[in-house]
Amino acid sequence: MDTVAMHIANGIVNGPVSAVFALFAAAALALCVYKARADLDERLAPMAGLVAAFIFAVQMLNFQVLPGVSGHLLGGTLAVILAGPWVGALCVSTVLIVQCLLFADGGLTAIGLNITNMALIGTAAGYLLVAGLLRVLPKSPAGLGATALIASIISVTVASQGFVLEYALGGTTELSIPTISATMAGVHVLIGIGEGLIAATTVATVARVRPDLVYALRHFRKPAAVEIAVPA
Repeated sequence: MDTVAMHIANGIVNGPVSAVFALFAAAALALCVYKARADLDERLAPMAGLVAAFIFAVQMLNFQVLPGVSGHLLGGTLAVILAGPWVGALCVSTVLIVQCLLFADGGLTAIGLNITNMALIGTAAGYLLVAGLLRVLPKSPAGLGATALIASIISVTVASQGFVLEYALGGTTELSIPTISATMAGVHVLIGIGEGLIAATTVATVARVRPDLVYALRHFRKPAAVEIAVPA
């Protein structure tokens, strides 16, 4: 099986499982649309367009990971930091749909699988990691860059295991699931390092120039200190 990032082609996972994940992806994206309405404002709306355009452009550029294996930015962590979890998931999904329909990058019957892995699992993992890391790391360009690097590596690797689950449920060839899991994890750690460097550079630059446009700096706060009154 050739591994090119995580775009799944037609026929890798059988029809029934692909259909189930298509329905799941559609329901999840509907929830994202509903939740995103509360986040969208005059700052986030244009940022969402820029994030989607940036992810689309960078995903078109593959970089060599191993012989016969190439990777590209998935974009979940970058989208979360700049646009938030709900809008970020919609940005990545839009990119995947356009790539599938216009460039045949990922199979049409596998669009639900690809959205689940890259736009939903990748973004959700990135959100949890970013929210947690910014509780302990400084909310500065350097701290944001370190957060993006760490969260990208882990979220990309976690997202790759989504394919392993889907293949275990409906894979059309006889391949060892532990072998697939280990191979996907190993390759996507390397892909995650590349993504992390790109994401870290991008978000740190934006944070230096326009910190007010960075969703993470506005919404991911450290826990407020709890004052305990001591009786006199």
